[in-house]
This record gives sequence, structure tokens and C-alpha cells, in this order.
Amino acid sequence: MTSKQSPLARKRGKKYAAKAVLVEGRKYPVAEATELLTKLSTVSFDATAEVHIRINADTTQADQLVRTTVALPHGTGKTVRIAAFVPEDRVAEAKKAGADIAGKEELVAQIEKGIIDFDVAVAVPEVMKELGKIAKTLGQKGLMPSPKAGTVTTNIQKTIEELKKGRIECKMDKQAIIHATFGKISFGGQKLKENLEALLHAVKEAQPSGIKAVYILSVTIAPTMGPGVKVEI
Repeated sequence: MTSKQSPLARKRGKKYAAKAVLVEGRKYPVAEATELLTKLSTVSFDATAEVHIRINADTTQADQLVRTTVALPHGTGKTVRIAAFVPEDRVAEAKKAGADIAGKEELVAQIEKGIIDFDVAVAVPEVMKELGKIAKTLGQKGLMPSPKAGTVTTNIQKTIEELKKGRIECKMDKQAIIHATFGKISFGGQKLKENLEALLHAVKEAQPSGIKAVYILSVTIAPTMGPGVKVEI
């Protein structure tokens, strides 16, 4: 005789269901939420901590779009591969700061061939006009350097160092939700708390002038694979 499974176990699996019972149907203060988060991963590897922030915005209005950057105190736990588009006389500077690849003509030629071996691209303003031929390719992958994202900069060294340490971009999607990562489950509750607080502060500071009413509708955190936890705003 087979035992009956709960609807949640049939839908998401036994591991998910076992973790889901740890989450109460309420909103948790940040410290409680991040501590609980460390117990919710359903996978054996070191899962990523994700945050999903629902914004009260009309995404068709330019003055209600949210986009900002934040330097996480404890980084993301992920090794970021950086490509720096710079003149030849600044290649050594970029690589010393931590760029994995740097240059201009050769780097553009590689991308034209479909070789994209990096996670973030940065550029100095004077080379931007030369990236026109690869703008579509990079844009489709979300890799095109942009002043709004802080990846077009005159201080290439500082930007690369910040990105290596854990600076990330928070950008609202077409559903008015910001999806971001803020560390690894192995960081533990306290470091995740400090990272999440820094991220939420940056998002609050980036409130657009066009949003006059309630700004943040909800905040939910979750491991890569596991149930979510609602966070008190």
C-alpha cells in the first residue's frame, strides 16, 4: 500500500515540501529571514541567495524605472570574469585592477566571432563609439557597457575593483520586479543579512521621482532551489 503524498510534494517534490514546512505564512524581519534562508536549500551544492523585489511602478513610464548599483559588503560569492574595453595604453592598468581580458580591436574581433568569455563588460567613454558593431550582440546578452549601470567609466581601475569585490546592478524588469543575488547560502545568516540590507537600502535610495505612492510592494528571498521567505519592508 502506497502512502499518500501532500499536494505540495506531488507538485514540487518531497525535498521542497520538507523545507516549505519550515516557513510560516508571515513576513519575517531581515535577520530572521536570512537565518531561515540558510535552512531552505534543497540542493547539495552551495546555493545562491536570491531576492525578488516587487515595485509599485508603471513600467511604460520612463520616470518610474528603477536601476541602481550596490557594493555588497561580503560580495556575491561568485567569481566575476571582467572584460575591459580600453585603449592599448591602458590594458596593463585594467589587468592590474583585475580585468580578465582587456583591449579594444582584438576583443571586438573575438566577440564578432561569437567568443564571449566574460560575465561583465566595462569600457572607458572614448572607446564606446567603436563598440557599435558588437552592440547588438552584447545587448542581447545584457553585457553592453552602460553609464546607467556604472560600467562606462573614466575610473576603470576603481570600477573593476568594485565589480570584483561584489558590486552588482539592480534593474527592474518588464513586470516591475527586481531580481538579484546577494550571496551564497554558505555565507550564513549574518553576512546574508548585511548584504541584503545594503541591497535594499540602495533600492530605496533609487526611488524614481515618478513613483509617489507606496514604492516597494513586497520583498521575497529564496535559495536557488527552495521555498521563498517574505521579508518585512
